[in-house]
Amino acid sequence: MTQVADSGTAQRAVLFDEDRPLALACGRTLAPVEVVYRTYGALNSARDNAVFVCHALTGDAEASGPNGWWSTMVGPGRPIDTDRLFVICPNLLGGCRGTTGPSSIDPRTGQAYGLGFPPLAIADLVTVHRALLAHLGIERLHTAIGGSMGGMQVVQWLIDAPGEIADAVLVGASPRLSAQNIALSAVARRAILEDPDFHGGDYASHGVRPDRGLATARRLAHVTYLSEAGMAQKFSRAEPEGWASVDDGARWVAPAYDVESYLEHQAAIFLARFDALSYLYLTRIMDAFDPFAAPVALDPASRALVVSFDSDWRFGTAHSVALAAALRAGGLGTVEEHVIASPWGHDSFLLDVPAYIEVVRRFVAP
Repeated sequence: MTQVADSGTAQRAVLFDEDRPLALACGRTLAPVEVVYRTYGALNSARDNAVFVCHALTGDAEASGPNGWWSTMVGPGRPIDTDRLFVICPNLLGGCRGTTGPSSIDPRTGQAYGLGFPPLAIADLVTVHRALLAHLGIERLHTAIGGSMGGMQVVQWLIDAPGEIADAVLVGASPRLSAQNIALSAVARRAILEDPDFHGGDYASHGVRPDRGLATARRLAHVTYLSEAGMAQKFSRAEPEGWASVDDGARWVAPAYDVESYLEHQAAIFLARFDALSYLYLTRIMDAFDPFAAPVALDPASRALVVSFDSDWRFGTAHSVALAAALRAGGLGTVEEHVIASPWGHDSFLLDVPAYIEVVRRFVAP
């Protein structure tokens, strides 16, 4: 049993090696598998106050703190209260923030895996999560929580290990992507694949990155994460001062409106922290997710909170309704549903929307 830390700093664990490789859903194996994770709060003596945070597509292990991507939800006095709960958040398998992924070095070749990295499934991510939990000496979770792709991981965990999660919080999640969702991700992937610097996924050996394609993918994604009403509130339609005197040619290429500058900023900061191959792999994982294609048997002693937002058109309320119905059909003990009013679209799950924050706080409270 490893000694758990109460630091919030990044920690590393090799959870699978050549003697005990990770068996993947595709039939292949992977080793070694290193995971970067962070913990917040303190594990109690009964080891029953652990909360597992599953991050979304482009998240990482830094869920809380000044730079935490979910500091609205996780931290002292927040719904996932680190003054009383022990929080674990790893970077995903297939990611690019320290956990083994396609940009990691393949020990067989000494080069980055690239597209030689094996295909993954949500079930593989959960297998690694569960291995991390065992590494920490924790047998049952007080709560598992995730938004968007993070919610998919929690759903898979409920199916794969009935009884290991007492309470599940699923926010803006989907049990099965629509054709529209797959199409949007396909356009984003195509932008990466057609970047001249992609080099068939072997861009690391060429000393370049397909940043143009990845930036375009991120711009498109951000449009889907916001709602029309939210964008109208957030961005002005006014042209910048002096725009009337700008050279005619420049008018067609230079960002003019607030929303354009926002998308350029989001693309720039994304390029500084994410890798194109991880984007390809993780979006494909989401496309294939269909955990209720066959009957499932869930733990009747477990509970789930299913939250959606009325302005989220990417993973709208219909997705959450279908998810809640599937959980009930699978025998989960209690399934509570809430539709939260918010103008901020899919991004609402990351924001301090009071009604949403309070629903989660009440569900997770002792």
